Amino acid sequence: MKVLLVFAHPEPRSLNGALRDVAVSELEAQGHEVRVSDLHAQGWKSQVDRADFPALPARSRLKVPGASKDAFVADGLSADVAMEIEKLRWADTLILQFPLWWFSMPAILKGWVDRVFAYGFAYGVGEHSDHRWGDRYGEGSLAGKKAMLMVTAGGWREHYSARGINGPIEDLLFPIHHGILFYPGYQVLPPFVVYQADRFVERDFETAAQRLRERLRNLETTAPMAYRRQNAGDYTIPECELRPGLEGAGDSGFALHLRDDGKR
Repeated sequence: MKVLLVFAHPEPRSLNGALRDVAVSELEAQGHEVRVSDLHAQGWKSQVDRADFPALPARSRLKVPGASKDAFVADGLSADVAMEIEKLRWADTLILQFPLWWFSMPAILKGWVDRVFAYGFAYGVGEHSDHRWGDRYGEGSLAGKKAMLMVTAGGWREHYSARGINGPIEDLLFPIHHGILFYPGYQVLPPFVVYQADRFVERDFETAAQRLRERLRNLETTAPMAYRRQNAGDYTIPECELRPGLEGAGDSGFALHLRDDGKR
């Protein structure tokens, strides 16, 4: 298996850095090919701007989707973006690793998504009609590949539980799982989450490292989250609303978009 790990932490000697090293070592020990995109080490530019579209005329107004589409079709994206797209095409599995900052991914990783998930590559693909609304949510350019999050959080596990003050971790990660990864077609695996990251001692790290190794040993056989595919009949088209009667008892919000047999 070919694995791309995108690492988004500014300190290589951090807990995230140590877990990244464990992950790479374990995956390679299993015979997998691994590439790492260390965004801080690469000096990754977070913001989308005119520099991303070298062929855009100087006096033209920057309309990002249109500029992204034109650059992608013409093979004219900036070199750093083109390189990351090549890595995504190469990889069977994508791992995004980051600390949970302000209930989301760090800006540098969001900027990686903003720039690399180009129009015509990760979105804006497929037929739009009265019976199909693009190749997205389970379909698209990255269909057939897997993705997983490796996340550290400062709070306790209980803080991210169903009744926890921070909200369920499944809900906090839904915009990434469903809106960034499932949207262009990835099969999304349950996340690997480490809690109380700021309070780790050596004993805690060894426990987390062993849990990570075990998870990665089962990477190829772990069942993905059972998100509903947009064009498989569960949603009306073009409204893209879940058809009445398909939800489980008491389901609302994000839970509507998981099949009832896939609740976790």
